[in-house]
Amino acid sequence: METADLQTLVCCATDLLALCILKPPGEFGVDVALGSSQRFGVPLCYGGPHAAFFAVKENLVRMMPGRMVGVTRDANGKEVYRLALQTREQHIRRDKATSNICTAQALLANMAAMFGVYHGANGLKHIARRVHNATLILAEGLKRAGHKLQHDLFFDTLKIQCGCGIQEVLHRASQRQINLRIYTDGALGVSLDETITEKDLDDLLWIFGCESSAGSCTMKLNSSSELMPITWKEFANIHPFVPVDQAQGYQQLFRELEKDLCEITGYDKISFQPNSGAQGEYAGLAAIKAYLNAKGEWQRSVCLIPKSAHGTNPASAQMAGMKIQPVEVDKNGSIDAGHLKAMVDKHKENLAAIMITYPSTNGVFEEDISDVCDLIHKHGGQVYLDGANMNAQVGLCRPGDYGSDVSHLNLHKTFCIPHGGGGPGMGPIGVKKHLAPFLPSHPVIALQHDKASSPLGTISAAPWGSSAILPISWAYIKMMGGKGLKHASEIAILNANYMAKRLEKHYKILFRGAKGKYYHSEFSFVQHDTVHSATHSGYVAHEFILDTRPFKKTANIEAVDVAKRLQDYGFHAPTMSWPVAGTLMIEPTESEDKAELDRFCDAMINIRQEIADIEEGRMDSRINPLKPFVKPENKFWPTIARIDDIYGDQHLVCTCPPMEVYESPFAEQKRASS
Repeated sequence: METADLQTLVCCATDLLALCILKPPGEFGVDVALGSSQRFGVPLCYGGPHAAFFAVKENLVRMMPGRMVGVTRDANGKEVYRLALQTREQHIRRDKATSNICTAQALLANMAAMFGVYHGANGLKHIARRVHNATLILAEGLKRAGHKLQHDLFFDTLKIQCGCGIQEVLHRASQRQINLRIYTDGALGVSLDETITEKDLDDLLWIFGCESSAGSCTMKLNSSSELMPITWKEFANIHPFVPVDQAQGYQQLFRELEKDLCEITGYDKISFQPNSGAQGEYAGLAAIKAYLNAKGEWQRSVCLIPKSAHGTNPASAQMAGMKIQPVEVDKNGSIDAGHLKAMVDKHKENLAAIMITYPSTNGVFEEDISDVCDLIHKHGGQVYLDGANMNAQVGLCRPGDYGSDVSHLNLHKTFCIPHGGGGPGMGPIGVKKHLAPFLPSHPVIALQHDKASSPLGTISAAPWGSSAILPISWAYIKMMGGKGLKHASEIAILNANYMAKRLEKHYKILFRGAKGKYYHSEFSFVQHDTVHSATHSGYVAHEFILDTRPFKKTANIEAVDVAKRLQDYGFHAPTMSWPVAGTLMIEPTESEDKAELDRFCDAMINIRQEIADIEEGRMDSRINPLKPFVKPENKFWPTIARIDDIYGDQHLVCTCPPMEVYESPFAEQKRASS
């Protein structure tokens, strides 16, 4: 490539299955390779969920967002693997971040990985060749039937200029229940995958007027055990671009879920296109910018973001072309009203929006949320409310009622879609009616709001994002009903306050609401008869922060030590060092019963006693249960010693040693036993 002298980077969109038999992009000078893993063992799912991927040259690795596997060493010098640069980078870099994404499509990435593991290198090459050979057979038959191919070089997709009437071809296709892509220039498109059978090829050739088949090719269906979690073929096997009348079930689901979410949030319109909460943030801010531009207020580009807001917010605002101005928080963790007013007055001519997380990431409800919204509107701005903490609002209050203009909804947090180790997620956005004309559109499938509107463009490749996981939220809402959803929110808040009350004698709770009262007049359900009396302090929301920072000085114990010690009690650690460095943020949700809450609290109280024993000299500061040098009978014992995080982040290694390295110890053991 001839771009080096121009100081230009080259990006290449590619296909993982095709790369099994093609020369890798990195070998011919590409700087960044990217694409979707859908073709690697993941169903079409009417557009998603699918995991994307991208890879870069070594000199760009440290600029990559997200997480990657790297090599570090443990306390004994042993080489070990870990997730390098694993702190969510947008929380650290904020408006300097290269991505606003905080979760990955981890579950789908695992499906694709297992597809590769199951088939192995030779199996994958066989699948790729089989797909390509089937396409070659189809291409030859089409040419013999008098059709012209747009390209002589292809892997699995053909663009066809019909040599006969296109309507006749489409009529035949409908008879065999096969959909063909219709391009705007009148050409037809067809794409094959590893599920193609001899009968499928016969049908396609017949559709295009080639009566005789291309011979007997043995194309047996590969094992689909990796697809077992996709239980309904009606959801999993629909291409996202089929005519809408062939997906009426999905369309009904979209309509009903939109109606329910609008009722829950107080918004007027929902777009399901964003594939994640971060994508929803970007889409919502882009809708705000498009709305302001349509009013001729192009100069409005300042976005106010309280320091209590979710960490993706500054990154999203930066990606949407806005200028970020931080707003301070007060000692209770709420927005500093005085500083907010000063910032609004300073930027009132250029104010575009404010991004608020409610309840805040500090675990408190903003008492003056309505006043904040009114202040922004009074000065010509819009209110973006981060929906990450809707779990504390559903059935109790609605963002659309207290002044918000747009929110994304983390369906994988509030509405029961599993986190999946980071994904799949969904981040649909709800908007008030004045923003509805500016929701995402799609170039292939016309969306309901496209007519007589000014959409902002396309956010995701599929019209309705990760459609196949929406039935989970639909079913959750239908089965819970209004009373059940409200009760879930109540229990989530109650659980957090119960745990905070049990732990407050042992750890400092970093932020609470105003003294002696709850945060919102609509939350009257939490009274002193349901939560222990707390006349000396306010309540938390659905999550709270334990301050472990003092233990560094008193006992040489850090948050990471407490987190690892929790493994010995059978718990995954809560969120560590965010939103405040050196702390633990606990969010019990409504899912756990009281016995499990008590079990966690008992573990934390026991750990605090161990810290006290260190502080008071009853335990050695280096050899104790919170450090990795002892092995009590019930201690979780990993295969490695404590790893060097800093070394690992500074020495990224993106290649793995050959399998022989792992096989040799077992081979020697086997030979010895024989």
